[in-house]
Amino acid sequence: MKRIKKITAILSIVGLLAFSPVSLAQVPPHPDNEGIGGGTGNGDPLGGAAPIGSGIALIITLGAGYGARKVYNARKKKLME
Repeated sequence: MKRIKKITAILSIVGLLAFSPVSLAQVPPHPDNEGIGGGTGNGDPLGGAAPIGSGIALIITLGAGYGARKVYNARKKKLME
């Protein structure tokens, strides 16, 4: 059983390292584009104006749910003892 966990961990790490360059959100803008994510021209910020607010809210919500589940399981385990 311990060997299966070790193999699973190694394959997970290799998979994450292999697919991380491919999983970029979008291609960087061409430097000649005036104002479209290049930080020049009409005052757009460097990198464009992509919203990140809902992504942060999603991560915080998932973290809170994970923490609540861990607390629930810990209390349940303590009551069973």
